[in-house]
Amino acid sequence: MIPQKLDEGNDTYGLLAYLYGPGRRDEHTNPHMVAAWDPYIDDPARSPDMTISDLALLLDAPVFAMRGKKPKLHVYHVAVRNDEKDRILSDEEWAEVAREMMNASGIAEHDDEEACRWVAVRHADDHIHLVATKVREDGRQANLRGDIFKMQAAARDFEEQFGLRRLKNGDKTAGRWRKSGELEKAERRGLSEPPRVTLQRTVREAAAAATSDADFFERLAASGLRVKQRIAPADGNLTGYSVALPGDRNPEQTPIWFSGTKLAPDLSLPRIRERWMHPVPAPRAAPAEMWRIAEEKVREAAGRLGAEGLHHGAGEVAALGDLIVVAAVISPRLVRDQIRQAAGEFERAARAPGDRALEGQARALYRESAQVLSQSAAAVGHNNAAAALGFLLALVQAVEAARRWHEAQEHRVHAQASGRAGRLLREAVEVTAGASAAREYRPGPKRSAARPAAGHRAAAAPGERPMAGVVQQAVPEHARVILADPAWPTLRTALIELERAGEDPAEVLATVAARRELSSAESIAEVLSWRLVGWRKQRGATADASAGTRPSSTAGGGTGRSTAPTRKAAPAPRRRPPGDEPRKGPRRTR
Repeated sequence: MIPQKLDEGNDTYGLLAYLYGPGRRDEHTNPHMVAAWDPYIDDPARSPDMTISDLALLLDAPVFAMRGKKPKLHVYHVAVRNDEKDRILSDEEWAEVAREMMNASGIAEHDDEEACRWVAVRHADDHIHLVATKVREDGRQANLRGDIFKMQAAARDFEEQFGLRRLKNGDKTAGRWRKSGELEKAERRGLSEPPRVTLQRTVREAAAAATSDADFFERLAASGLRVKQRIAPADGNLTGYSVALPGDRNPEQTPIWFSGTKLAPDLSLPRIRERWMHPVPAPRAAPAEMWRIAEEKVREAAGRLGAEGLHHGAGEVAALGDLIVVAAVISPRLVRDQIRQAAGEFERAARAPGDRALEGQARALYRESAQVLSQSAAAVGHNNAAAALGFLLALVQAVEAARRWHEAQEHRVHAQASGRAGRLLREAVEVTAGASAAREYRPGPKRSAARPAAGHRAAAAPGERPMAGVVQQAVPEHARVILADPAWPTLRTALIELERAGEDPAEVLATVAARRELSSAESIAEVLSWRLVGWRKQRGATADASAGTRPSSTAGGGTGRSTAPTRKAAPAPRRRPPGDEPRKGPRRTR
């Protein structure tokens, strides 16, 4: 839960009209009041006896009645927003939040009958707006010193009370929140994500791989974004940049620009330039060698992370975040989604609180690994899952080292982000292991099914074979643990799908289980399910490739030759005029 202080103003009616209105892009749904300074105040959205003008006049009454100089900006405005993954709070819960936030801010402390007037308006599931006038009933102005920090402390209590995502106060490492209007606009346009998210990912990928200002802007232009550089008029130096997504326009039909700071705290131009402030050697590597070289560097860096001090550790986790971003771009398509999600989860962990040192040994190794991968971009599409497996295992080790470092510094939120990224990378490892097993798999001779004798039970149809017996047959040493695992139903479904696809589930399960050890897994059933995902993806890709290269029996007249003469299409039957249909049987003569 994040309380965000918005711009103050002097037009109470204008702000209320916007909050109760449809929004700039029709993003407001069911605007209504959830709480107010007086519990008996009518809601303009639900009472014919109250209008927005009436409510604005009631809020402004103490301002108009005060003696002496009135405040120039008397409208106080705060939005309180939950994470999109949090559960939806009820109006009663939001009302409790509103009252406590007004108490914490100093606008209306509990049991203060002379406090400021305020209302809480809800027009979306995930947030409310608090609107108040800063003049108290007794004519004095409210004491708002430290208001946002006190509201953040109240938000931490509500996160625990309501079971919401736990955040941390004021370390300035949180990413930008996705506004509900942006989500709804993307949905109307048929986009899979808001433009801000697309821009942030594209800019981050360019920054992670770039080695200079020119290289960074060339990568942005090559990605298809609209780019605008900010030049200082005094000396002509480059001081910033903005990007826009083609086709993303406001009602005036002008591009919607986002500066780097609006995308993420570490995407401002000064923060991006930190990446190449200390250049690192980046020799090109052959496609067959780039994963091995990167793996060696990452393993060495994981053992050094944080060894040179707090500030060096902060710079090193930032470089690790860039490496995961680059790995997501160049990784095999089989696991690209998992690694891209891991890069998104690790984004917060890469922004450690406090100052950063930019010359740590682990940071240099991570940067070298990223440069080796990004400069070997010709390998994209030619690398395979088996070649990247060792590198992914090293990346899991590095992320786990980052998690332990954050825990040692008591960066709870950052450690949790590292843990989520590590889980996604472990999934990518297991999917890769399953795909490698499928690539090298050579099926044994098929046994001919014996005809059941009279009185004997017929074999089970595909999907009806007891999969517990399959597990006992394939991995007897782990069977008891697997069958008691909460992830067993998922594994059972995967085995049934394998049998329905015509494969022997026991043989396949034994093959993927033997690929890597299982004893250290937290959930053996889940690990095996991931490996079977990789198996099915690899087998499906192999089948598609075989179908694409198989000679067509129709194109060559059934001979498979590519030079066979082309058949001429038979002439279409001539349409007969009405009444001229052929008669059945011989025509009768008179």
